[in-house]
Amino acid sequence: MSSSYDPSKEGAQMSFKGRMSYSDYLMLEKVLDAQEPLSNAHDEMLFIIQHQTSELWMKLALHEIYAAVRSIREDRLEPAFKMLTRVARIFEQLNSAWDVLRTMTPSEYTQFRESLGQSSGFQSWQYRAIEFLAGNRNVAMLGPHAHRPDIMEKLEAILAAPSLYDEAIRLLARNGFDVGEEADKADWRETRKESDKVFTAWQTVYRDPERYWMLYELAEKLVDFEDYFRRWRFNHVTTVERIIGMKRGTGGTSGASYLKKMLEVELFPELWHVRTGL
Repeated sequence: MSSSYDPSKEGAQMSFKGRMSYSDYLMLEKVLDAQEPLSNAHDEMLFIIQHQTSELWMKLALHEIYAAVRSIREDRLEPAFKMLTRVARIFEQLNSAWDVLRTMTPSEYTQFRESLGQSSGFQSWQYRAIEFLAGNRNVAMLGPHAHRPDIMEKLEAILAAPSLYDEAIRLLARNGFDVGEEADKADWRETRKESDKVFTAWQTVYRDPERYWMLYELAEKLVDFEDYFRRWRFNHVTTVERIIGMKRGTGGTSGASYLKKMLEVELFPELWHVRTGL
């Protein structure tokens, strides 16, 4: 294409005085002015942008999970399938972000680590919201957010209602499966325990997918979501261990040791264990 090409001759808008531009719509000044390194270290910009973009992807994940919960509650499963597929793809993007951060060496990170103070990804309220919405409801994790009443209100609202997995189990009940008290618990804040009845219900679904296709499809969408979520946790562990080894995290956790414990957490345990029972 010639360097003298003029897109205005084909109708492209070139003047934006009094009109909304791309930058206006996306509020790019706010986004691009939000990076303020606290040191002179070259790699601090990478660290900030990686975490900021991850938080943006998590904001979208929350938007989709909230909508999926509503759709399942209303027996509208097709939209929920699309939303859960998108959540899995979002976590695929989040996984790719670790590849960029891993280009930073331990020597480079030590140049600005002290500037972080006690801030840590452990304190991400959006990540906590995703876990709570999915069903991992450890109320002890509210602690880092106690100084922010606005955030606490959001997290408490999530804990007061059925989680994504709770809604899937309630859907089983509406379709005639005996899931015991799981369908109508008095307190949704409680960390649920694996249920034999829920296991049996999913086992029945998986043994006859043609009869229970919509439930079967939902189960696989949930597993797909957790699959990518687990990969994100694993990549988090390996990235941390690669950069700081077994040092304590800036937020006071045991660092990689703490993250390795989180690898054992299952969001939808019966859906994973049912595979052994088929």
